[in-house]
This record gives sequence, structure tokens and C-alpha cells, in this order.
Amino acid sequence: MSSIRLDKWLWAARFFKTRTLAKQAIDAGHVRAEDGSRLKPASTLGLGQILHISRGEQRMEVVVEQLFDRRQKAALAQQLYRETADSITRRALQARQQAERPQKRPDKYARRELAAIKRRGQLR
Repeated sequence: MSSIRLDKWLWAARFFKTRTLAKQAIDAGHVRAEDGSRLKPASTLGLGQILHISRGEQRMEVVVEQLFDRRQKAALAQQLYRETADSITRRALQARQQAERPQKRPDKYARRELAAIKRRGQLR
């Protein structure tokens, strides 16, 4: 197999649960070519092609390693692509920054503790 439809490959590589979701993401511009140009769901995908894929806040840059048009086990699907080193470091940095942010607003008790700390002058 020398080429495959983009939406079919994204589904087979398990980036999206269904081909319909893959098509919607491509149409919305969440999947782009290496040069930043928008792609179409029926675009042909070749080996070595670089894709920029956005899913929520997660952004990945992957290189197509293998072409396959059937959905497989997750371990086999991960062999269809290779994430670039820059993408891995960017995602790790983003995960670290998200871990530093509070996950929710402080509740009543945490607000009382913060107010007490501020009254003592320890926090400004």
C-alpha cells in the first residue's frame, strides 16, 4: 500500500474513535500538513509525511511510519507513527504547567485558610 486516505489512517492509528470524528477534526482544521496548510479527509497520505494533530489542548507532531487502513490493537496502532522529539518535549512542558495550576476553585475551608495566612502577613 503506497497511499491511504487521511481520515482512514487517523482512525486506524487511534487518534479518533470513528472516521466521522476524524473527518470532523480535519474539516475543522485540527489536522494540518507540515507546512501548516489545511488538509481534506480524502487527502492521500504517504510514508514520511509529517502531520500536526490537535485534540483539545493536546498538540502533536507525528511522522507517518506505516500505512494501514484497518483499526488494530493500540500497541500495533502506535507503530503506525512516530512522535517528533520537539512534540514530546512540548507536551511534557504543557503537562508540567497544567499540574502546577489548581484543578478547582478553593472550597470554603481552603478560603478560610488563605484568609488566615493573609491576615498573618505571610502571603501578599
